[in-house]
Amino acid sequence: MTATESSNSNPNGAARHEEHQYLDLVREILDTGEHRPDRTGTGTYSVFAPRPLKFALNRDGAPVLPLLTTKRVFTRAVVLELLWFVSGSTSSAPLSEAGVRIWDGNGSREFLDSLGLGHRDVGDLGPVYGFQWRHFGAEYVDARTDYAGQGVDQLAEVVRKLRESPFDRRIILSAWNPRDMHLMVLPPCHMFAQFYVSYPRGGPRQQQQRATAAGAEAPATAAVTATETAEAAAQPQNGGGEPQARPKGHLHCQLYQRSCDMGLGVPFNIASYSLLTHMLAHACDLVPGSLTHVMGDAHVYVDHVDALRTQLEREPRPFPELEIARPPETVGDGNIDGWKLEDFVVKGYDPHKAIAMKMSV
Repeated sequence: MTATESSNSNPNGAARHEEHQYLDLVREILDTGEHRPDRTGTGTYSVFAPRPLKFALNRDGAPVLPLLTTKRVFTRAVVLELLWFVSGSTSSAPLSEAGVRIWDGNGSREFLDSLGLGHRDVGDLGPVYGFQWRHFGAEYVDARTDYAGQGVDQLAEVVRKLRESPFDRRIILSAWNPRDMHLMVLPPCHMFAQFYVSYPRGGPRQQQQRATAAGAEAPATAAVTATETAEAAAQPQNGGGEPQARPKGHLHCQLYQRSCDMGLGVPFNIASYSLLTHMLAHACDLVPGSLTHVMGDAHVYVDHVDALRTQLEREPRPFPELEIARPPETVGDGNIDGWKLEDFVVKGYDPHKAIAMKMSV
């Protein structure tokens, strides 16, 4: 039993559906949340720092996508928004043209003018997620400017470290840039992710062997003799004395989200960072492992209460599988650019019907 299954077990030992973590948190907020004013003027019920949600990204070796099933999630929009982030775009126009209008409100003429950004084109969102992922620290001009080669390409750095130094504790993707906050139409809600590669557990020699193979330094306190070091540096052998490939690492993502709209945003965010982890696993020849979702202000908008109570009456169904439909030679190629909607094939998604909720801008 995995750690995720253990933490989501019934008293009789049967594993609970992982979606119950989300439903339980919604129920907790509705039952005990503090009524608070918010930026949009809608009002929320809120709790702070709830227990993290954790989702497995593979089931018996088959890639899994934790798309909520107690209501239909607009999967096409999740994928296209993620690819938009990865592209580094700061204009909502490409999404709008594809029929995904989740950023239209924040990029409208009225909203831009209300922020004192009347000089911006409609749809120019400022240095939001994609800009920070691909050009962190670059000077923002507008959505039409070419920023190639400017700033820090954090996403490329994540890929490089996953491939070259998977034991690194600094495999970080951050969208939180205080210097640029006043230029954004909306500060990042899902603001920070850390990636971690795990390997099957072994003894000290196996651990040292993995570290040596990955080019990582051994801990300063480790007492490894010259003989053991030489043995550890050797390639693992199978029974016939032939070189044996190291087992693939499992890629895990931990997301920190400061502001969590449980009705509309969180179902998107769970799916989006799961997809990003699958994408990185493919590009770096790793096995998708898990997503841990850590939340700050987890809230339900007042006008979502009735809709969410309806959702709580529904029983979760199995999460769908995910196929990355890219050529075999792309596995481990390190490429996270140029992906398309068609590269993600969701299999067996059978949710309950959609539930309409209004977005607060």
